[in-house]
Amino acid sequence: MSQVRILNLEIDNYSMQEFLEELESGVVFTPNVDHLMKLQHDVQFMEAYQAVEYKVCDSKVLIYASRLLGKPLKEKLSGSDLFPAFYTFHKHNPDIRIFLLGAAAGVAETAQQNINTKVGRDIIVGTYSPPYGFETDQKECDRIIEMVQDSGANVLAVGLGAPKQEMFIYKYRHAFPTIKIFLAIGATIDFEAENVNRAPKWMSNVGLEWLYRLASEPSRLWRRYVLEDSGFFLLFMSQLLGLYSDPLKKKHRSRLNKKQQV
Repeated sequence: MSQVRILNLEIDNYSMQEFLEELESGVVFTPNVDHLMKLQHDVQFMEAYQAVEYKVCDSKVLIYASRLLGKPLKEKLSGSDLFPAFYTFHKHNPDIRIFLLGAAAGVAETAQQNINTKVGRDIIVGTYSPPYGFETDQKECDRIIEMVQDSGANVLAVGLGAPKQEMFIYKYRHAFPTIKIFLAIGATIDFEAENVNRAPKWMSNVGLEWLYRLASEPSRLWRRYVLEDSGFFLLFMSQLLGLYSDPLKKKHRSRLNKKQQV
């Protein structure tokens, strides 16, 4: 399996079919422009990324970027496309049992009903919508771990938004001995519950899904798309010109030195 380096991240180069056929265990993150911008300054987020088995492209913009680098990524495998492809691929596989963690109260249960109806069996075996700020409450995290373990699931799909979902998986993956696949899926639970509409297919295909989401939720997303992510294009131009350097290298070395000194 080849990889394509965009800024300071190596992205795995799969088609959807190749990935579904290979995925048997491990953690799956789906990097997009927003993730890459966070990875320019967030050492802990980078440590989470470095610990996972799979990093598959969740951005048409990154597809275009890879082409300009002369190393084209095969396909966009966003969480909202990958997850339904995953449960459809395992429609008749009783060994796949999924727990949905995320979304607002009641939304995950609706997603569970919709998915199980489409699949024709109870492939989603449990759900939970954690309260705001749960990640800082150890008792709540322990409760989630127990809930997932008791459900009989062996796949955990986490839709909490980045970087919260990735950091939760990174911190607790080894506390889930029966979970063999972890999927970070963003807003996918809302989409599956039909609580939030996805962009039209043509917008997704040309790389404008971000614009649709911004127009749908401007108060929540304007800072992310307008302020935080716009710097990607300058950084990528510097990579094309051979001028880009990873801003986290020095921070990461300093963090490792501090850990060794403790």
